[in-house]
Amino acid sequence: MPNIKFVLRSKRLTHLTKPLLAVAFLASFGSSMLYGYNLAVVNSPAKYIKDFYNETLLESHGLTPDGHLLTVLYSLTVSIFAIGGMTGALLVSRLVTKYGRKGTLVRSTALVFMGGALMGLSRWCRIPEMVIIGRFITGVHSGISLSVVPMYLSEIAPKSLRGFLGLVPSIHICLGVFIAQVLGLSEILGKEEHWPLLLSLVAVPTMVQLILLPWFPESPRYLLIERGDVHATIAALKWFRTKGNIQAEVEEMQEEQRSLSSMQTLSVCSLLMDSCVRWQVLTVAVVNIGMQLSGIDAIWFYTNDIFRNAGIADPYIQYTTVGTGAIEVISGMLGCFTIERLGRRPLMIGGFLFMGLCCAGITVSVLFQLSYMRYISVGCVIGIIAGFCIGPAGVPFLITAELFKQSHRPAAYTVAGCLNWMSNFTIGFVFPFLEIATGPFCYLIFCVVCLGVAIYTFFIIPETKNKTFLEISQMFATKNEICEEELYPNSELKMALMNGYGTLDFHDKK
Repeated sequence: MPNIKFVLRSKRLTHLTKPLLAVAFLASFGSSMLYGYNLAVVNSPAKYIKDFYNETLLESHGLTPDGHLLTVLYSLTVSIFAIGGMTGALLVSRLVTKYGRKGTLVRSTALVFMGGALMGLSRWCRIPEMVIIGRFITGVHSGISLSVVPMYLSEIAPKSLRGFLGLVPSIHICLGVFIAQVLGLSEILGKEEHWPLLLSLVAVPTMVQLILLPWFPESPRYLLIERGDVHATIAALKWFRTKGNIQAEVEEMQEEQRSLSSMQTLSVCSLLMDSCVRWQVLTVAVVNIGMQLSGIDAIWFYTNDIFRNAGIADPYIQYTTVGTGAIEVISGMLGCFTIERLGRRPLMIGGFLFMGLCCAGITVSVLFQLSYMRYISVGCVIGIIAGFCIGPAGVPFLITAELFKQSHRPAAYTVAGCLNWMSNFTIGFVFPFLEIATGPFCYLIFCVVCLGVAIYTFFIIPETKNKTFLEISQMFATKNEICEEELYPNSELKMALMNGYGTLDFHDKK
């Protein structure tokens, strides 16, 4: 038995080739990491950005803005990123259909250079609008890449490694947050004269991606199922696999192609009206909305206040915040390296349950003003962050790819991205008013959301570990009340099996 386990584990590891690992880190480094970086980078220079707005409004218009106006302008600077993200998410389906997965990532790098240049030159030009527009443009890039990177990695990965590669972007999101926190320290770039540089550093990892990513192949599934380019598909598989049964993978793609009701990519409207994927669409909506309404954004926005109330001195709060960033990275890595062993469901259910427990703990610690309770509140904040990064931070993006076949996947990511960004924007806008109205009980609302998503996952979402995309669709067939004829609408088409690396022919059944 130990020998069998060792052989199985060795066989699984042989699928992780250097090209696969390289493209996963490269795509995430130049895209996903920027999302995390942009989330956290405006926190440290908040005072300096407000001072810049104050100075330029006085210079340009002779106005001396009060504290309320400066707060509104800074809030706009922060929240415009989410509006840009939602705009980018709306473009995903069209872009990946026209340019491919890798092609979209390469072309979208232009947005980062534009946004970074605007933010970096804003202080020199004395134009505050450049900061806001730059944040919006980088938000559009993040909205695109947050969907396209997991889509690309899920399509190039063998099914035994789809979970591992699918969570690599979430590690980089956590890493981006951590890097922004470290660079924002007063000893590094957290000084008044350096904040434009801090905001514009997003161009550095994007430059690395732009130089190297074009050398990697496009998604084999996109090339075969959507473009019908067999030779490019074989070349891409040989690049990513180097060894293994390429023939079997191509046959699995052919089987999925035969199951598609349309060879064309579906629009968002067609996806929402397709009864064959009703439960998949509902699942994507639940996990993506639940991911943002779990309270994680509120925790990120108000971590400093919670630490301050816990008695941590102001000069040390920045270092405590960096510590939470390190916990995010470690938790993300833990989820990434255990997902293929544990599966998607345990990480989702366990993560949301633990977050719900910690949200309830914050409410209890605030209600009972005992000396030791403030330390419990700090522990609960760390627990929410760790629970989120282990599973709920990355699994929703992964299963969005896994629950849909090729023709439905781009529209599914558009829906998921829009719901995710809309929820992100809503919680950032509503939470201050919610906290005023309900006090510490607002965290009980997050607790209910977390428990609700965990229960939904337990009863509705099947385990997708080591399953093909077609097998996962078949698992939902009963829930969607699909008969076999609907599941294989193109079964009258027969595809000739490829001889070695020959051509692929289509024949009508007589």
